Amino acid sequence: MNKRILILCTGNSCRSQMAEAFLKSFDKNFEVYSAGTFPAPQVHPKAILVMNEVGIDISQNKPKDVNEFINQSFDYVITVCDNARENCPVFLGKVNKQLHIGFEDPAEATGTEEEVLKVFRKVRDEIKQSFQEFYTKEIKPYQNQT
Repeated sequence: MNKRILILCTGNSCRSQMAEAFLKSFDKNFEVYSAGTFPAPQVHPKAILVMNEVGIDISQNKPKDVNEFINQSFDYVITVCDNARENCPVFLGKVNKQLHIGFEDPAEATGTEEEVLKVFRKVRDEIKQSFQEFYTKEIKPYQNQT
């Protein structure tokens, strides 16, 4: 049974893009989308860089507006930043579960190039771990059920 999952954050340029990519890497049958309440013009270059470091290419991804998905049905809608949770629209489609799995915004990191990349890597690794736990606890036990 394919799961439909939507991951939301504000800009859809870092955290939600990474979470989408990790979930897709766990199971190719997932329909995973990400969107933002105020989408950025492009995926953050450092998010692309740190995902490439773990063998996942998100360079062709584009930030999307949550309104594109408002009438669709999802098994899960997951917010990854507090701002998106506060500004999350009401979904008119059927949503089985809404969850919040929050992470700091690496795009707000300051300092040297290496210090900023360190924050991006830390958030990337936290996202991977949290979504691996989500997958293991929420999805895997029910995959063989119809």
